[in-house]
Amino acid sequence: MKTPSTASADTPRLEPLGPGDLDAVLAIEQGAYSHPWTRGNFSDALASGYWAQGLWLGETLTAYCIAMRGVDETHLLNIAVRPDCQGRGWGRYLLDVLRAWSIAQGAQWLWLEVRESNLRAQRLYRAYGFARVGLRKGYYPGGREQRENAVVMSLALKASPASERAAP
Repeated sequence: MKTPSTASADTPRLEPLGPGDLDAVLAIEQGAYSHPWTRGNFSDALASGYWAQGLWLGETLTAYCIAMRGVDETHLLNIAVRPDCQGRGWGRYLLDVLRAWSIAQGAQWLWLEVRESNLRAQRLYRAYGFARVGLRKGYYPGGREQRENAVVMSLALKASPASERAAP
């Protein structure tokens, strides 16, 4: 697992998210997504014991990842990087951490849904080794009472991801 390069001299650290981090999480979520999760969504995820990790640079939360463990799989529920820190490899780094954790938990698959319009995220997931396996029609809220489709993607965890072969 490679740590992405950054212009900051701060050493990145990964820590479990807690209720006291929700203001910082919401600031990232609202800046990164057109239809962000609510405080209640994050509180419920923490209360449910989902894997929730924050990536900190100094005292600043830079990114986070939330996943749910299943029988032989992990489901990525939410991942976001501060908009001003995107494109530096932090999303790929979090996927590396999630992949390693999932394998340690005995998972054989990693699953996610991504908005059909979120082509940037889909490119990242494909480059990482995820494959498109389906489409959930009307899965996400959209504007003006419309819904947006979700692309369903999966990754077999026994194979090495592309991110381990190339530095960000």
